[in-house]
Amino acid sequence: MGDLVLPADTYCAIAPGHEWHGPYHDTEYGFPVADEAALFERLVLEINQAGLSWLTILKKREGFRAAYDRFDVDAVAGYGEDDRARLLDDAGIIRNRLKVDAAIANAAVIAGFRDKHGGFHEWIAAQHPLAKADWVKLFKRTFRFTGGEITGEFLMSTGWIDGAHHPACPVYAEIAALAPPWTAAPA
Repeated sequence: MGDLVLPADTYCAIAPGHEWHGPYHDTEYGFPVADEAALFERLVLEINQAGLSWLTILKKREGFRAAYDRFDVDAVAGYGEDDRARLLDDAGIIRNRLKVDAAIANAAVIAGFRDKHGGFHEWIAAQHPLAKADWVKLFKRTFRFTGGEITGEFLMSTGWIDGAHHPACPVYAEIAALAPPWTAAPA
């Protein structure tokens, strides 16, 4: 990687050292994720980022964790009208009915993956590898509030597709050494 230069306008150049972006960039973004709650959290956060800055989401992350029972899929899948009202009144998260409804509906979908696939991670693995356009179609058929950007960022941020880090970023080599799914995908 010695000859590669990190472009100044990339997340990899901007995030390190930043109070919020730095820790996310250095320890989470692009790293392979298998844990169901962590995958669900990332999906909910990506959905809530739509139309907003990632910094807004990072600042509200602890609020999301508290509001959504630390992203316990079964708990969220069981939410009813009182929980929906509570979430829509919670200033610690994004109070958007479509996004709240998507989190609840998507939790139920993820819980359903356990019987047929063993879990959310296993469901994703059963689909891999796909071209990004095919991932987007699959996510749109399967989940609520998932378009191209949300699906792409979710898959990049959890190690399924490449692109989270620039090859000149030191974190890129760290993640590649973990052999995330994108390293095994055909070119």
